[in-house]
Amino acid sequence: MLQTASVIDGALVDGRGAPDAVIDPASGKTLAEVHEAAPEQVDAAVEAARRAFDGWGQTTRQERSLLLLKLADRIEQDATAYADLESRNCGKPRARVLPDELPAIIDCFRFFAGAARVLGGCAADEYIAGHTSMIRRDPVGVVAQITPWNYPLMMAAWKLAPALAAGNTVVLKPSELTPLTTLRLGALAAEVLPPGVVNVVAGRGDTVGARLIAHPAVRMVSVTGSIATGQKCSRRRPRTSSARTSSWEGRRRC
Repeated sequence: MLQTASVIDGALVDGRGAPDAVIDPASGKTLAEVHEAAPEQVDAAVEAARRAFDGWGQTTRQERSLLLLKLADRIEQDATAYADLESRNCGKPRARVLPDELPAIIDCFRFFAGAARVLGGCAADEYIAGHTSMIRRDPVGVVAQITPWNYPLMMAAWKLAPALAAGNTVVLKPSELTPLTTLRLGALAAEVLPPGVVNVVAGRGDTVGARLIAHPAVRMVSVTGSIATGQKCSRRRPRTSSARTSSWEGRRRC
């Protein structure tokens, strides 16, 4: 049975919004219907991430590293199932997903598990009399993440792993066209990580995505998509917010 529920505060929650059909591109048949998260469910996901940040942001680098390694191990154990689902999810040849994408996804979590241990500052010294200069790296808080349709699981890994390694909590919205592998990953993250550290909300950009990035508790937005999508995200951020927006994938290519 396919996992079609959103993941909020460590629990699988059926969306109360409109259903979106997920189509198998190879056959044209409907794989599943995924109900998008209602506005109050998006708010609940952000609030869960905000609460979880109080504890997760204070964990040691070792603790975060070990949990990311555990997450990578669990993905590796189920690599075949993830590859089968991703092939159906977005129409990719399974022969490319299993030997190419899955190893890169697993390695991404393992890489940032290592990176979590070397986040210390540098350049500490006495550059001015009576003053000590140092660099301190602190997590920013709740990170809203929006991923595209074409590399659903890989883009989720690329966004989740560094944010978690740094001590942030996440609310991630996958594309409504190809959400299935991300929802499965979200359910796994809910088993491995403390409740609320990773939340996944299903739905469309103009509804779920817009509410998520505009939420005042969101401290940073990471979006991969078109230039137009990045511009929409920038416009929808509260004017008084000090949150940062990352839209590197949407920049114009020369």
